[in-house]
Amino acid sequence: MGFLDSNYLFENDSARYLYNSIKDLPIVDAHNHADLKEILNNENWHDIWELEAASDHYVWELMRKRGVPEEKITGKASNKEKWMALAKIFPEIAGNPTYEWIHLDLKRVLGIEENISENTAEKIWAKSKRILAEPEFKPQKLLQQMNVEIMCTTDNVFSLLKEHQQIRKQLERPLILPTWRTDTVMNLEEPEWLESVEQLGENYEEDISNLKGFMRALQKSHDHFEKLGCVAGDHGFFEPISYPVEFNQAEEIYVSALSGVSLSKDEIKDFKAFLLMEIGKMNQKSDWVTQFHIGTVRGYREYLNQNETQGDGGDISTYKLEIAKNIKYFLNHFDSQLDIVLYSMEPTHWFTLSTISRAFPNVYLGAAWWFSDSPHGMEKQLQQISTVDLYYNFAGMVTDSRKISSYSSRTEMFRRSLANVIGRALERGQIPRITAFNLVGWVSYYGPKELFFEKISKI
Repeated sequence: MGFLDSNYLFENDSARYLYNSIKDLPIVDAHNHADLKEILNNENWHDIWELEAASDHYVWELMRKRGVPEEKITGKASNKEKWMALAKIFPEIAGNPTYEWIHLDLKRVLGIEENISENTAEKIWAKSKRILAEPEFKPQKLLQQMNVEIMCTTDNVFSLLKEHQQIRKQLERPLILPTWRTDTVMNLEEPEWLESVEQLGENYEEDISNLKGFMRALQKSHDHFEKLGCVAGDHGFFEPISYPVEFNQAEEIYVSALSGVSLSKDEIKDFKAFLLMEIGKMNQKSDWVTQFHIGTVRGYREYLNQNETQGDGGDISTYKLEIAKNIKYFLNHFDSQLDIVLYSMEPTHWFTLSTISRAFPNVYLGAAWWFSDSPHGMEKQLQQISTVDLYYNFAGMVTDSRKISSYSSRTEMFRRSLANVIGRALERGQIPRITAFNLVGWVSYYGPKELFFEKISKI
């Protein structure tokens, strides 16, 4: 088997046959971090660094691990200097999925077969410069070539979505929809909370000096997102918190927070529990999917927080958090009434999440996320799903990508991993052949499209 050849990730012939049945299916991506301005401007990328690494903290972290100075990662060094630094250490990151993703991008998107190293860096730089300068090599065209059918950006709750209004007039395919992200107005213990709340009030023309005004602004935001085709809320937190909290109690906490009063841990939890339930009610009324991204410990490496130019890369995961107890009230309140997708970046939580998903017909497991979206992580999670829950109730792959070039490579890695897992089961006599072919098609495309985008014909 050659590097990234046609048998990449396959252990048997059944896996290859299954993959061939799904490899050309369109991509539907319910969660990514696309730069909509980049897509809207639709200009050529200037070089390989801009395409592959300028916005990718996965790359930055690995460069730091191999001793590359920050100047050549997020600093003021030229893009070529940064690319040469990355290429020099690239063979040293083999085994990490980033090594495969970027090589897949080069081979599948740019048609460059050279493996990245110090010896090939100059050649790849020059060759990619020529390719990226071609008139047809622009964001919108690339998305179409990758067969991206529908994609959802991640948008802050206070956004007015001006780019979305423009892109809908300019581009028919892929259909690009916003996703309602509420983290910044929920996490009132964070420094940016007050600024985010004020921005929400200003953008949606509501007096947010009391909780009623804040909730009116939040509802206006929700309505605006819905008008522009939003089909999902996206809510990230370290630990989800849900239990009944009275409006008057939440209002006292909210006003105190606006006034700069120091809040207790219990007060912070009470406000979050109140707001999460209200968000759930809004999503239910609009028939949106509600996505929970659980377990991220933000800013763990404090050095990276001291200088904004150094960006992301200091977040971690931990097994030490409570999930089952904390979302019990939310899940039971919305039992069979609201589609809920649970993502966890920590593999030790998958068993708990899969048993929760099994207990509720409206709860789905999200794709192996962040540190787990590798062939190893994907296969491990897929096997866990089949052990406890059902593939047909899996929410499917999301790219979570910050760069357009990786939409197809991340999707390919998932579909190959899926084909390998199901192919193994087929070879072991666990699944009939026709059932296996139907299953991989459902998980790759038809299931996620039905879950997230069933309303699309109404938009």
